[in-house]
Amino acid sequence: MATVTAKNITKFQQTLLNWYDTDGRHFPWRNKRLTQYQTIIAETLLQRTKAETVSKFYSQFTKDFPNWTSLAQADTAAIELYLKPIGLYRQRAMRLHNLAVEMVKRKGKLPRDRAELESIPFMGQYIANAVELIIYKQPSPLVDVNMSRLLERYFGKRKMADIRYDPYLQKLSYKVVNHKKTKEINWAILDFAALICSKRSPKCNICIFSRKCNYFNDV
Repeated sequence: MATVTAKNITKFQQTLLNWYDTDGRHFPWRNKRLTQYQTIIAETLLQRTKAETVSKFYSQFTKDFPNWTSLAQADTAAIELYLKPIGLYRQRAMRLHNLAVEMVKRKGKLPRDRAELESIPFMGQYIANAVELIIYKQPSPLVDVNMSRLLERYFGKRKMADIRYDPYLQKLSYKVVNHKKTKEINWAILDFAALICSKRSPKCNICIFSRKCNYFNDV
């Protein structure tokens, strides 16, 4: 059974990166030449939404709204048209518009202070982590239900219902992404959770972790 040791985490990282090199997904927001704006837009759209759904309109969205100013000046109805496929589109369009207005006030500059970063409309823990990871190049985890599922199935379950505040899961996720290829580790976890370690009917028969996975050995 898997335990949270430095050796086990290292093995998990190496195995996952090897899988990602051959089987990882490719999305436009993983391009190294993205602007800060394009990165943040991608992460806001990806919250609670399948990456494949966002990929269908992300490129056109960033063409029609290429910067914070254009998004801040846009009619929210125009933003809503793009967001209809991902649900709660009216609320999300308004929050995205408010974020753009705030970023125009800040002249597009993001604070490095974590508390100030999270105080910006539509930021919160997940997007703040994404900013630290992709823009500031810090080893921060993109903790969502997918990352949580994979880490918990392999290493053991969390105690609290809300993944944002569970100390075990938060500490574990930071340990797992603490790697020189921290972005790739994050993306690999999200991809593996989507393609193999899915919520329903996980593909345990072809899983590279099944031998030492808590979830597989408990089934």
